[in-house]
This record gives sequence, C-alpha cells and structure tokens, in this order.
Amino acid sequence: MSFLSGLFSSDMAIDLGTANTLVYVKGRGVILNEPSVVAYHVKDGRKQVLAVGEDAKLMLGRTPGSIEAIRPMREGVIADFDVAEEMIKHFIRKVHRRTTFSKPKIIVCVPHGATPVEKRAIRQSVLSAGARRAGLIAEPIAAAIGAGMPITDPTGSMVVDIGGGTTEVAVLSLGDIVYARSVRVGGDRMDEAIINYLRRQQNLLIGESTAERIKTSIGTARMPDDGRGSSLQIRGRDLLNGVPKETEVSQAQVAEALAEPVMTICEAVMTALEATPPDLAADIVDRGVMLTGGGALLGELDLALREQTGLAISVADESLNCVALGTGKALEYEKQLRHVIDYES
Repeated sequence: MSFLSGLFSSDMAIDLGTANTLVYVKGRGVILNEPSVVAYHVKDGRKQVLAVGEDAKLMLGRTPGSIEAIRPMREGVIADFDVAEEMIKHFIRKVHRRTTFSKPKIIVCVPHGATPVEKRAIRQSVLSAGARRAGLIAEPIAAAIGAGMPITDPTGSMVVDIGGGTTEVAVLSLGDIVYARSVRVGGDRMDEAIINYLRRQQNLLIGESTAERIKTSIGTARMPDDGRGSSLQIRGRDLLNGVPKETEVSQAQVAEALAEPVMTICEAVMTALEATPPDLAADIVDRGVMLTGGGALLGELDLALREQTGLAISVADESLNCVALGTGKALEYEKQLRHVIDYES
C-alpha cells in the first residue's frame, strides 16, 4: 500500500518567496520555479486573475489602468490575501495536471520572524487552495537542510539566507534554531537602492525590471579594483526634461548604490555572531558560514562578508533552490524531521 500511495502521492513543498515561488513534489524534486507575480483586473468589485508567474511578470510596470500586476508576497509574508490564494491555487493546478485520489499535504516555509497572524494567513491560504494538511517550516532550517549542512549534529552551523524580501541569519544545532534574526533587506531592497541612486546621481528614473537586470548583470558588493569595473547600457526617463534617455552605468556605481543593503546584511551576521554561545561560535570558526538564496549570487558578497567577519564564507551550490530543496527534504524525511515542521498553530 505504501508503494501505491507513493505512486499517486501528490504531496508538495512550497517555497513561497517574495520574488519567486518554487514547488517541490515528493519523489520528483523541484518542478516549478516562477515569479510570485499576479496580474488581475477588477470586474463588478471582484478581482479576476488574468495571468500568474512568468506571464504576469512581463506586465509589471507596463499595465493599463484597468489591469494591475502585483506581488502578493511582501518581505516573505502575504500582503494580499485573496491574490496570494489564487496564485497558490494556480501553481498547485499547474503541477497537478492529472487528478489524484487525495488532496495533497503541503509544507510551506515561512520567515523565522513571521508573526502568528502571518503564519495563520499562509496556512489558511494553502488550505483554501486545496491542501489536505498544511505544515510550516522555518526558512533558515529549510535553507540549511537544502545546502546539505549537518543540522542534526551537536555542532553549530550558521546559515545566511538572502531572499527577495528578507535576510535570515541563523545558528543551528541539534536540528533546531539556537539563534535567528530576520532583517527586512533582500533582493527587492537592493533593486530599490539602485533606483534611488540613479534618481539622485543621474536624474534618471528606471523601473524595477531594469534595476533587477543591473543587479543580476553587473551587481557587486565590493568596489572593483580598477575603480570602475564593467558597465551596462540602460534606458529610463530623464527627470529634468521628461524624455526617455539611454545611459551607461558602471559596476563602481552599482557597488556604491548597494553599499547600504550590503552593510545591513554584514551587521546582521555580526550581531548573530555576538549572540552565539561560545562553544557554537568555535564550531562556526571551524566550519564557516553558508550563504543561500538568490541574494547570495550578488557578485563578491562572500568576499565582502569575509572582510567584515574574518570567517570562511561559502555560497551553497544551488543557492536559489536551497529553501525549496530543504522544504522538500523535510517532506521526504518527515519522520526524522518531525520536530521542525509545525502543523498546528
């Protein structure tokens, strides 16, 4: 019977991120990775969803007055309840092409700093979207499991998960969190910093998608050695005369723009090290710190952190998928990891 239930199992793990949502299906791995964006229009006072994921992301900042494209997740938690529910339903249906005998059991990861109200909102959305049971797992634990860290050992491991909305810094030992801190700085704040910098320095207004392209193409956490680095052609609106304009932005400018969010991440790591019990701190000196999440891919962020902390900093192999893989492993090895999954609250 257990073989049959595995064959028809549709249990899933969802990494409900601010920027992207990843879905892991038991026995099949991560099979969906799409932007957490929904486009809808309001008809007779009700929101009608037009597009979700990739299709909706193309509409961000380009919609007419009758259509709105939004991100229902803000800083790792649900900002728009109805739209988030529709988005979760859409992703579950997309993964679940065939009908199965049972409703899926779903485990979702939540930021460590999420309040009971925010957790209840996520749980309710998942149950309303058709889950049989909804379990929650703390994001730092999922990230550490996904990065292959030995979190069940009686030694300290430190993980820094830099997502779209939040950065989670956690020290783990014996399969649970010893210390964790969540700062509301992530990929989105970096995009905002680039937009504000270009507005101030060059009187140029750019959109979120352009800022994201700058960050992923030439983004760096440290000043380039030659004081300039590589450059990128971008287009935006000139704020002085209101016409579209093309200009060049260099790596040095991006490093200057990102200095503040990078500093905030460094400070969160330093605060975590100060609050760590001495024996676990000694383990972290031996093992170093693991960076996960999309923000870990920012150029030379590991070097910037190494200069600040003096510790060995490494970036996880599949840093973008770490949280989804870790949540998926919690689903696969539920008996061993039962204590980190919260089914009631």
